[in-house]
Amino acid sequence: MTGRNQTIISEFLLLGLPIQPEQQNMFYALLLTMYLTTILGNLLIIVLIRLDSHLHTPMYLFLSNLSFSDLCFSSVTMPKLLQIMQSQNMQIQVPSIPYAACLTQMYFFLFFGDLESFLLVAMAYDRYVAICFPLHYTAIMSPSLCLCLVVLSWVLTTFHALLHTLLMARLSFCADNVIPHFFCDMSALLKLACSDTRVNELVIFIMGGLILVIPFLLIIVSYARIVTSILKVPSARGIHKAFSTCGSHLSVVSLFYGTIIGLYLCPSANNSTVKETTVMAMMYTVVTPMLNPFIYSLRNRDMKGALERVICKRKIPFCL
Repeated sequence: MTGRNQTIISEFLLLGLPIQPEQQNMFYALLLTMYLTTILGNLLIIVLIRLDSHLHTPMYLFLSNLSFSDLCFSSVTMPKLLQIMQSQNMQIQVPSIPYAACLTQMYFFLFFGDLESFLLVAMAYDRYVAICFPLHYTAIMSPSLCLCLVVLSWVLTTFHALLHTLLMARLSFCADNVIPHFFCDMSALLKLACSDTRVNELVIFIMGGLILVIPFLLIIVSYARIVTSILKVPSARGIHKAFSTCGSHLSVVSLFYGTIIGLYLCPSANNSTVKETTVMAMMYTVVTPMLNPFIYSLRNRDMKGALERVICKRKIPFCL
């Protein structure tokens, strides 16, 4: 007990991205553009689904929650990263992050990351029912079931994120407070702890399987069934539909789950360099939330139609 109370770390120092000083301005402009694209794209989806009654369906209920999750997930890390990069550009002291704020960032990072995982499973199941059982879609995907899936996703993510945050709060940090990352990542914090982290690592491994691996496998199975169902119709149109429906979705899903599973569940991740870890983290914290609006909605005819109806309803002059 005395060992835990000897030294209390009140703040951490985030190093940001491992890039050369002459590249700071270029990466700052790029990341700012990507962040603004993520915010505007996901906000547009939420507003369109809210305003257009044609989009009040199970698929777009899940999509609106996914867009909100992406918006918040990116906002958990990006503003702080941009602040760090701005400080480095101006060659002033990099702002530190208080201990409580670091744990808070970790909590919301886990919360919205887990929420996206569950929502992707719900969306894959929705598409599976719609394509494989079109005549029973309304009966299966009832409003009560959809609401239960959304509420269950929020509740499970709340408890999972809280569990890891409480386990992290019990650890002591005695000396080094420099985090070689751009956010308060769980694995980076564990490397700085001077107390026993075996319980934390065991919970990460067990819960990671439940929160990441099982949902990923369920998504793969759902899309495999979708492809099988579509390919039963021997036509070029059916094959094109299969690839257009599943190909882009699975690419983003693989990017999201692949990088997270590789970082947190694979033993080789412990031997990864800071640069490799940062690149993988950027994939699911920055790239995936930006791509989701394009993959799931902005290429969607329903969303385009909703945008036209909303614009015309507001009697904007260029609407014919």
